[in-house]
Amino acid sequence: MLSYYLHNLDPFIFRLWDNVGPRWYGLAYVLAFVCGFALLTRFSKRGYLDLSQAAVGDFVTWTALFGVMVGGRLGYVIFYRPEMLREPLSILRVWEGGMSSHGGMLGVVLFSLYYARRHKVSWTNLGDNLVVAVPIGLFLGRCTYFINGELYGRIASVPWAMQFPKELLEPANGAEAERALAACQQIVPSLGSVDAVVEAVRTNPAIAAALRGILSPRHPSQLYEALLEGAVLFVILWFVRTRLRTPNGFLTGLFMICYAVFRIVVEYFREPDAPLVGMFTRGQFFSFFVVILGIGFIVVAKRRPTYPKKLSK
Repeated sequence: MLSYYLHNLDPFIFRLWDNVGPRWYGLAYVLAFVCGFALLTRFSKRGYLDLSQAAVGDFVTWTALFGVMVGGRLGYVIFYRPEMLREPLSILRVWEGGMSSHGGMLGVVLFSLYYARRHKVSWTNLGDNLVVAVPIGLFLGRCTYFINGELYGRIASVPWAMQFPKELLEPANGAEAERALAACQQIVPSLGSVDAVVEAVRTNPAIAAALRGILSPRHPSQLYEALLEGAVLFVILWFVRTRLRTPNGFLTGLFMICYAVFRIVVEYFREPDAPLVGMFTRGQFFSFFVVILGIGFIVVAKRRPTYPKKLSK
């Protein structure tokens, strides 16, 4: 067990004081939006996107705000933490984390539909270009989950397994948390809570050494997701967008199917963060519907094909 990597990364890029300072989580969102803007501008210039280059900034900004941020947060609350509805102000505390990729996708779908109708452009054309940028955000987001040491995987014995101190904060690991707190108080008596123990791991090697014999080795499922839902999915969509002539809507459907399949696979390695739906995790359960929706997009795209305006001439 001593050979396993013990997670001790700091979620802050730097700290101004205590728990105040810019976080990697926030930087990931900024980078995702910048990359999305650059990519859609390129697609507009090459004729894949029916928006003018001048309109791309407006579209990306409002999609990020209403689609990704609002949709992702509300999706997290509704799908995973409905108890937060009893305290509505807690929904606004986005800096504490808690975003749903399924909720974000639903938010983007609804907002892009509204935007397309208002500006009289093809909704499926907007979607086909937007989904190529989405894996970049997914990749960055999953990487920050790893940096934060959250949404980790199931217990494993693979050589690359890692130990995540935040497992001590889970109610199901109460006995493990008590053992860890007692062991660490022998080293630093002033540690008064499990949260303090988790914080001390990053600065106190003795605390880290004590936890190595208590924490469970787990799959770094955040990195699996970053690879499949981020890097691999981006390569697939980029190839199809730039090398094949596909009707509007096809790429959106392909994204939904590939993302859902990758998510279903990775969920077998990820520790469930919400009660199961039958034999499936929440992520797997919602992904089945995404596959069906993706197939629908492809069927419609093939039966009633339309193409980007510049490429159809």
